[in-house]
Amino acid sequence: MKSWIVVCLSAMTILLCGLAASHAAAAESPAKVALKGDWEVQVDLVGNGAEPGLSALVAVELPGLYTVTAERHASLPVYDPARPQYLRGERLTALIAESLTAPDLLDPSSVVVRGGPADTDETYVRGRDYEFENRWGGMGRIVGGRIAEGSPVYISYQHSLSRIDSVVLNAAGEIEYRTGEPAATAPAPPQIVASERRLANVWIPGRIERLTKQNLFPLLETAYPEPPAASPSLAEQKIPHAMAKLRAGEPLRILAWGDSVTEGAYLSNRERDHWQQQFVARLRQRFPMAKIELVTEAWGGRTTASYLGVPPGAEHNYQETVLGAKPDLVISEFVNDAGLSPAMVEERYGKLLADFQAINAEWIILTPHYVRPDWMGLDRQNDVDEDPRPYVKGLREFAAKHPVALADASLRYGRLWRQGIPYNSLMVNCINHPGPEGLSIFADALMELFPQK
Repeated sequence: MKSWIVVCLSAMTILLCGLAASHAAAAESPAKVALKGDWEVQVDLVGNGAEPGLSALVAVELPGLYTVTAERHASLPVYDPARPQYLRGERLTALIAESLTAPDLLDPSSVVVRGGPADTDETYVRGRDYEFENRWGGMGRIVGGRIAEGSPVYISYQHSLSRIDSVVLNAAGEIEYRTGEPAATAPAPPQIVASERRLANVWIPGRIERLTKQNLFPLLETAYPEPPAASPSLAEQKIPHAMAKLRAGEPLRILAWGDSVTEGAYLSNRERDHWQQQFVARLRQRFPMAKIELVTEAWGGRTTASYLGVPPGAEHNYQETVLGAKPDLVISEFVNDAGLSPAMVEERYGKLLADFQAINAEWIILTPHYVRPDWMGLDRQNDVDEDPRPYVKGLREFAAKHPVALADASLRYGRLWRQGIPYNSLMVNCINHPGPEGLSIFADALMELFPQK
């Protein structure tokens, strides 16, 4: 049995000041937001001459504190400090984020582990009986401690949750602060209606002592600024044979090749939510005569080098599963190749290109999505237009030099902050697994390559 006690701090009062302005006038320019205290934000909408401006000082609701009491676990594995931080032990239920747990939400000092659900049951000692990772919360028993293999334990702890709040201009021309629904992973901003305008989002990544500029996401764009259509399109220039098949209604075999983001084992609806499924569905709408066969070859946690190293006859052997699929068009996605330098991209991807050309297959390379900021050398999720990874630079250079089309998903991820979206809020495992909305960005990048008809 699980017993949950939830303690939340109440919402703070919104302080409004200034003159009212029409919704239409306010929508003409982005709002300016600035910190005015640890938990207060100044919001200003500039008037257009005909209409006055509008200002508001909004008080942000503090992160909630949640208490979990006597969460039962049938057993604990042995704590393994040699594994990655996020895989060292049992997951705490309230912090589950896909196959992992959400980091930086647990209060390590609050953890109590007992042999039963009552306060009077035997209490175990951290470091002697059990251990856990402070940031990710993976819990495990210590060999030689009092927790026997296969014995149930009851864990009590406190934690916070992530949240995306919004500053909204409502239909009455007033500025409101709305609190989003807290979640361990992939929180969504509060809903608005057609007569309202979202001015800014405030990112609350769990336990923080105060707001900083990194928490503020004013909406500078309502959508990614699609470039003007090229003539001829990049698809016509770089993958002409595939384009001819689409237009003529001839069979076109597309191979989606990649890692876990292409495999999609973590998705709840694998028949619909894959980036390749979304892309092919859109491609069929644009080219109704098309006869597209989609084949997926993917290997979670692996790289292109992993495929090249698999011996003949083994699962995921490159010659058999990639070249042997005899695709007309290969679309590759390998965020796990992100450790490659531009020189390494030229060498390895040059070999792949020669192989594809030998079987008369054309190639689209997807640049990878953004992953956890600290994994990318970033300390923020706003003002991140330029992808800092050398791998992405190498892919762009490679595609510019060779007959390869580049679908630049990275470029689109880099501008999400301008739409008020902290990009890592799209990762269902808080690291590198985009949910359906994040995967749709890959389909957007792919469709950009193709002509309208």
